[in-house]
Amino acid sequence: MANELTGEIRSDFGKGASRRLRREGKTPAVVYGHGSAPIHVSIDSHELTKVLRHKATSLTLTVDGKNHNVAPRDIQIDPVRRFVEHVDLVVVTAAEAATIARDAADATAKAEASANAAAEGAKAKAEQRAARIASGESVEGADGSEQAATKAE
Repeated sequence: MANELTGEIRSDFGKGASRRLRREGKTPAVVYGHGSAPIHVSIDSHELTKVLRHKATSLTLTVDGKNHNVAPRDIQIDPVRRFVEHVDLVVVTAAEAATIARDAADATAKAEASANAAAEGAKAKAEQRAARIASGESVEGADGSEQAATKAE
């Protein structure tokens, strides 16, 4: 499954330890919620970035052979280099994970419908403009000025 990650427990904390992890290609993270004690983990940066491309997603994090259903709560991104510096993951129940997945699917469907409507509108506008040019009418330019349309011969 694409939403599965493997984490390793980390015992080093602080700026130096986090920088060492990032040099090794790992991202520091913390897992908390539902009354459990926080678990400090490190996750492969490349895999984490691939999973986090989806705006709202729940994922399965395996730490020491134990699976946790989690969702990203806070993602810290470097403002210059645009890589993930740290992630807070909150434990979610199966019902909450299903709700998150359903909401993400609805949001994706709405975005696709909006994009399709915009593409259809642009296509219709281009066809109208081509028809006006073919008939020799004046056509408004990009700067708002009217230009006489000429047929391409």
